[in-house]
Amino acid sequence: MKTYTAAVARSKGAGAHAALAQTGLRGAMTALTMGLSALVLLAAMALPGRAASREELENFLQITGFDVALESIKLSAAGGPQMLGLEGSDFATTWTILTKDVFDVKTMQDMGIDILEGTIKEDDLKVAQGFYGSDLGKRLVETENTSHMAERDDRAENAAAELDRILNEGETDRIAELDRLNRAVDSSDNSEKAIVEIQFRFLTAARDAGVIEFKVDDEALKQSLLTQAEAMRDANKAQALANSAYTYRDFTTEELATYAKALEDPGMQRVYDLMNAVQYEIMANRFEAVAARLHGIQPAQDL
Repeated sequence: MKTYTAAVARSKGAGAHAALAQTGLRGAMTALTMGLSALVLLAAMALPGRAASREELENFLQITGFDVALESIKLSAAGGPQMLGLEGSDFATTWTILTKDVFDVKTMQDMGIDILEGTIKEDDLKVAQGFYGSDLGKRLVETENTSHMAERDDRAENAAAELDRILNEGETDRIAELDRLNRAVDSSDNSEKAIVEIQFRFLTAARDAGVIEFKVDDEALKQSLLTQAEAMRDANKAQALANSAYTYRDFTTEELATYAKALEDPGMQRVYDLMNAVQYEIMANRFEAVAARLHGIQPAQDL
């Protein structure tokens, strides 16, 4: 059985933090409050007005590309063994088999609709659909869908190169609009806490399943993860900027400004708060589910 200490949380968690950070909605992460269930947060977001129907939400997922954003959650599963300190050959086959089942795309999309059905309101839904249904919106969704499912290693190198190009050519206006985009989809600037919540829920679920042991209590573990996340804040923001530079490389700076303005609309902000909260609740839920199914399986044991 793997023994997990605060030091391990720091060394193993850094790579896992980066892996999770690359799977976020629209290339940025936001919305889960430390120590607060995402479902409680979602319930608090419910506003007066008619709730969207399930049919409307299915259409919403396709128009906005949120269906692909939810599908991309499955890519985060690869970071599980690293978060547990069991990367490499340790129970690799077991992990792969379990995650293919637990991170089932249809299941995650249905979960997303189930949560949104009781929270998102028709007026806000129309705001998002109106923009993403436009010519520019459709192009953006197609580009973002491709970005969500791209190979992470190749993307990181290409993103860094594109950001270097923009900086070297002195395109300060473009940098400003890219930064504006990232701030618009991460208005709470609280992404580190969202990642910590996912990691913490997964690690404690793995402990409860008997896969790992802790030499620290829950409070110390969470604080260790939070400290590590805060230390990576600047690096993550720089990576998010590079990712955006690469993702939107075929759009003009004027188009990026139009997009940023649309994202800053209060209705769109509420939609993004909901979508981000939904995405991270599903991610945390699926990691907890796969951890529970590891009960009785030793790290070196395959199914």
